[in-house]
Amino acid sequence: MYPKTDIRSKEYVQALAMDFLSVAQQAAIASYPWVGKGNKLEADDAGTEAMRNHMNTIEMSGMIVIGEGEMDEAPMLYIGEELGTRNGPKVDIAVDPVEGTNLMAKGQDNSLAVIAVASRGSLLHAPDMYMKKIAVGPKAKGAIDLNLSLTKNMLSVAKALGKEVSELTVMIQDRERHEGLINQVFKLGARVKLFSDVDITGAIATAIEEMDVDILVGTGGAPEGVLAATALRCLGGDFQGQLVPQNDEEFARCIKMGISDPNKVLTIEEIVKSDDCFFVATGITDGTLLKGVSKKENGVMLTHSFIAVGGKKQSYQFIESRD
Repeated sequence: MYPKTDIRSKEYVQALAMDFLSVAQQAAIASYPWVGKGNKLEADDAGTEAMRNHMNTIEMSGMIVIGEGEMDEAPMLYIGEELGTRNGPKVDIAVDPVEGTNLMAKGQDNSLAVIAVASRGSLLHAPDMYMKKIAVGPKAKGAIDLNLSLTKNMLSVAKALGKEVSELTVMIQDRERHEGLINQVFKLGARVKLFSDVDITGAIATAIEEMDVDILVGTGGAPEGVLAATALRCLGGDFQGQLVPQNDEEFARCIKMGISDPNKVLTIEEIVKSDDCFFVATGITDGTLLKGVSKKENGVMLTHSFIAVGGKKQSYQFIESRD
């Protein structure tokens, strides 16, 4: 039983975060049988159903603001769907039951079940389109500006971190559209760390010193940008994003979802408007941040998860569990 108060109670946030941790774990376990089976749709359906079923048992009035699509596109976890017992506080929920579906279907690394939660009205309702992104950890908070070139951002971040610019490590998705960014890093003599998919992991890595990533930059999914921004708000890091509508239809969709200026560079405070938030992720396959689900001979399922909680004292932890 949770304390009878709203999400602004530290005790409630902690209790709610642990319940959502269980949701992510169950989604990862449900998807696990499909690892390497080449069927990403079945895997996503299994994770989605498990996530929805477990969220409906939580004492909250939850609303999906980033999910599997509009009501006519997705039967579960659709945008606007209300979940929970309706007895608790009102919260926004952003989910991706299987982040990295292609990776998981091919048995590759870095697929995750991820959830971000914040007080109602706090999360950007990001359309399913591209977003330019830049992310850094706590020591470089305030040192980034997406309106400037990567070169200028690298010089600013290096100064904030007390490093030579050549000592920086910049994480960039391995895509042809990022060739210009990669060349800017090389020109400054810094290191590039390329990855195939799941930029949420790279964003989080900037805030965890042991992972040796100073900046994440590039263009990827906007919904994933909101999830990453929530994680970084909990970790004390910084994030900026700019939606990239590809046509008039996508531009109109931004307006419909309440984004009056789709071309505006959004700060982390505009993407996640409250410190009353948390982020949870459970590995499905092994990856940079988390180990994947594994099944022991006795049938016990092992999971490895990450949880970060916002507030005046940001905190995170890695959790290994047996189910």
